[in-house]
Amino acid sequence: MPFKPRTIIGILVGAVALAGLFYVAFRPDPVPVDLVAAGRADMRVTVDADGKTRIKDIYEVSAPIAGTAQRSPVAVGDMVVENETVVAVVQPSDTGFLDTRTRVQAEAAVREANAAVQVAETSVRQAEEELNYAISQYSRIQTLVDRGVASLTQLEDAAQTKTVREAALDSAKASREAAASALARAEAALIEPGLTENGESSETCCVSILAPADGAVLDIVNVSERPVQAGAQLLSIGQPDNLEIVSDILSSEAVRIEEGAPVLVERWGGDETLHATVREIDPAAETKVSALGIEEQRVDVTMDFEEGDVTGKGLGDGYAVFVRIIVWEGENVLQVPVSALFRDDGGWALFAVNDGTAQQTAVEVGRRSGLMAEILSGIEEGARVITHPSDRVEDGVAVVDRSTL
Repeated sequence: MPFKPRTIIGILVGAVALAGLFYVAFRPDPVPVDLVAAGRADMRVTVDADGKTRIKDIYEVSAPIAGTAQRSPVAVGDMVVENETVVAVVQPSDTGFLDTRTRVQAEAAVREANAAVQVAETSVRQAEEELNYAISQYSRIQTLVDRGVASLTQLEDAAQTKTVREAALDSAKASREAAASALARAEAALIEPGLTENGESSETCCVSILAPADGAVLDIVNVSERPVQAGAQLLSIGQPDNLEIVSDILSSEAVRIEEGAPVLVERWGGDETLHATVREIDPAAETKVSALGIEEQRVDVTMDFEEGDVTGKGLGDGYAVFVRIIVWEGENVLQVPVSALFRDDGGWALFAVNDGTAQQTAVEVGRRSGLMAEILSGIEEGARVITHPSDRVEDGVAVVDRSTL
């Protein structure tokens, strides 16, 4: 029996409704994603690193002689004046005490030296007598020559004898000086510790060291009295406000830094950001082991604070800071979060969202900062892109903004 038109329409409507139910029931749910719009803004690329402050010109004061450094006349933090303030006092080393055998030997050496002096004195007197006799002989013969009694040959012989006697006297006097010096050396071996060669205590034996520059005492090796060797460090002096920053940076990042680059100084303890400039980049890298046990090539980069930027801030030598060295800056740069990018066939790509569908789009990436990347081509300003896409996100997949759920 043929169906009535009304029945046919009801069947069609029911079929359509049933198909809609099946579609709704079995279609995949949109994938929740985080969306960000590509926008234009100023962009800054920095090399970030930890650093520490240090005083530029530190003067290390060392002991000029071996001896005993007296208790420090200054304390850490004291201000000193160049060539006026006494910053250290060193007493020269005393001689050691003599044991019995050494003393007996030293006393015997003194007696021997005394005898040598007496012998030298005798030699000098003998040479003087011989010279006086030679002089009188020369005078007598010269008188006889003038009278025509003696010959010139006799006069020449007398003159030669006088010259020889004069030289012998000079030699005898030199021997006497040598013997006197040997006696003084032998007597010095008997001087007791803390006494002068006359057996008296010395009150002016110490060497006072004056401050080599104006500034403050930064460090004292040891405040108490102690023995020191020549060249041993005693203390250091510097200007507390004359600070610089040094930071060891990976060599792969150091090649991007140029001298004169501006630096932002953060995490130094205050709320404001301080400013500095790169002054020097070491030409050689050092191998250092990271906290994870990985060997790294690192380069020391030295930065100067802007004039007066640290005055009154409380910073000192060896304080920790965090630096951001600016290697590039741009204005009105189209950029997206770095988390939106991924590698595809050797290039860069991202997922742009159009009409609720993710579309994989190849893009050309320029410079990258820590969080943002410059987009040279591939998308336009305002395009919505997916950040941190999961494995569920593919080209053509329906997506929904997580913030709207």
